[in-house]
Amino acid sequence: MTQIVAAQHHAATPMFVRRARGSRCPLSPGARFAGATSTATLALACLSLWASPAFADKARITGLADVAFGMIGNLQADAVRSQSLCLYSSASTNGYNVTASGTGPGGAFQLSSGSLSLPFEVQWSSSAGQSSGTQLSPNIPFTGQVSTATQQTCNSGPASTASLIVILRSNALTSATSGTYSGTVALIVAPE
Repeated sequence: MTQIVAAQHHAATPMFVRRARGSRCPLSPGARFAGATSTATLALACLSLWASPAFADKARITGLADVAFGMIGNLQADAVRSQSLCLYSSASTNGYNVTASGTGPGGAFQLSSGSLSLPFEVQWSSSAGQSSGTQLSPNIPFTGQVSTATQQTCNSGPASTASLIVILRSNALTSATSGTYSGTVALIVAPE
């Protein structure tokens, strides 16, 4: 398991990326969406923005896991999966923003199987344990979020502070062509 960590020296300087070991942010495929005769894989990646020097604000996401739908028997209903995450921000307001990007054109949230595609939605809630939230737009920061985390990996205080919700809408499921679909969602969090 590796985590991509982006570090920023100062707001006016360019950002660089480094990989860190031992993180809980998987980058390997393995999550599965499954329809009546189709399967799909969604890998989740995360990018945390860290600023230098050491006293600057930080934001970090941990606890991100693969999304497993298993077999979807009822194509007439939305397939919804959510997970609770730890989102930490060291900003004085505990504020952060989150940006999601998919593997479709322009960062669209879509799974693909050759030339076929299957769209999905990504939602975010700044509360843990939620099954719905605010729909994210690809590559657009969702600002104004506040974390209740008291520690970077939620080892003390609340165990999780946010929810990531992934939805396959019934209209997309019923019109999908059978095949093996795959895709990735990258999440980028930054302090505010």
